[in-house]
Amino acid sequence: MKIGYSVEGSTDRAFLMGLQTRWCPLAEMIPGHFRGETGESLRRELRQICEELAIKSVDAMVFLTDSNDRPWRDFQHEMRQVFPQERRELAILGVAERNVECWICQDVNYVATKLNVPSSELAVPDPKGRFESAIGMSATDKKESEIASLVEEAPLRNWLTSDSFNDFYEQVRDMGQRHRCAIQNLRDRHAV
Repeated sequence: MKIGYSVEGSTDRAFLMGLQTRWCPLAEMIPGHFRGETGESLRRELRQICEELAIKSVDAMVFLTDSNDRPWRDFQHEMRQVFPQERRELAILGVAERNVECWICQDVNYVATKLNVPSSELAVPDPKGRFESAIGMSATDKKESEIASLVEEAPLRNWLTSDSFNDFYEQVRDMGQRHRCAIQNLRDRHAV
């Protein structure tokens, strides 16, 4: 399976790499245009990114963006409206409520233990800055491999309390089933 993706930043990319390793380890990840840091960039460049990924013959296109201060469902609906009709069957539109760090820190005890910080440090409505500090991120070291490992090992069932992650997960799971990539049902009591 070839998975094309377009993300806003290095943390989003590391997040996807961690999930890909966990869910579909034989998939080839094909980067699309590396966008700026706003949803406006995605809306403006969506058709071009889709065409770029289609030329690369991807089986799925994952777009991961942040809702920032907007309601994530509204933003996702707007994205679906501008998404090219001929590419919709390949699309996974993940919109993190606020930002992907909110998904990563959804299980604050797990992340705090892994990063050796008090859970209260990360138990805030928007943990982005605190997460970056706790993992030791800098301008020259984005800690992508550490973030990918953190995501790969996370007890994802605990993330389902986030409606926006739950929506993303269901889209990924549906796409995985179409391409024979067995993605665990997190509602299964044995799931992690």
